[in-house]
Amino acid sequence: MIGAIFGDIVGSVYEFDNHRSKEFPLFREDCEFTDDSVMTVAVAEALLSHKREDGAEAFKEKLIDSMHKWGHAYPYAGYGGRFGWWLTLYSREPYNSFGNGSAMRVSPVAWYAESLEEAMALARASAEVTHNHPEGIKGAEVTAGAIFLARAGATMEQIRSFVECFYALDFTIDEIRPTYRFNETCQDTVPQAMEAFLESTSFEDCIRTGVSVGGDTDTLCAICGAVAEAYYGLTDAEREAALSRLDAPLREVAEAFEGRYMRSGEGKR
Repeated sequence: MIGAIFGDIVGSVYEFDNHRSKEFPLFREDCEFTDDSVMTVAVAEALLSHKREDGAEAFKEKLIDSMHKWGHAYPYAGYGGRFGWWLTLYSREPYNSFGNGSAMRVSPVAWYAESLEEAMALARASAEVTHNHPEGIKGAEVTAGAIFLARAGATMEQIRSFVECFYALDFTIDEIRPTYRFNETCQDTVPQAMEAFLESTSFEDCIRTGVSVGGDTDTLCAICGAVAEAYYGLTDAEREAALSRLDAPLREVAEAFEGRYMRSGEGKR
């Protein structure tokens, strides 16, 4: 989850000014958290009070409340148009989206879950409150599944095999870098984020690769960063670099969730 926040913040300055190289200053002075981090915290907060025995529907109700709370606390975080209206109207109904918002916010469920099946079920529930289109659901499920497998000790090859059950990874980052353009859909962001992770050699290298792809950079880096954190772990410096750029309310929830659910020693290669 902290990896998603890290990726969001680093990628924030390149979303509309793509940088097609892995060479850049990791944190610029104008880097800031966006809606990706705010909604990730919203999912984390909903899980902090969720009880497994209450079931998916209860989780969805908590999540809607949490997303409204945090969305209205940070109204200028950069939400997509339809999600912005969902917040404005205090809606409790989904709107059949396949935008990548379902994947960018899902990482906490993979740390809460005790099995791959639970991770994917919670991912589905977390998507369905807004992104109930099959592609929106799939994006969340694949992201959560990859994170869960990574923190459980799966190899790169095993994670690739899992992702390829849902998406064709028939490209390399070098092949798509010259032509990949801004895209806010799960089906054209999640595969690219997964490939960025699968070609990486470290957490930082994953983030740099994600930025170099271009497109919706903060979200792409939030997705690949979440998987990379689960696989490689974070150094104390990397963790603090992300958390120090949150304000106090967001950081408090992130640290509370981390302390309860993000198991020490997992994801260290």
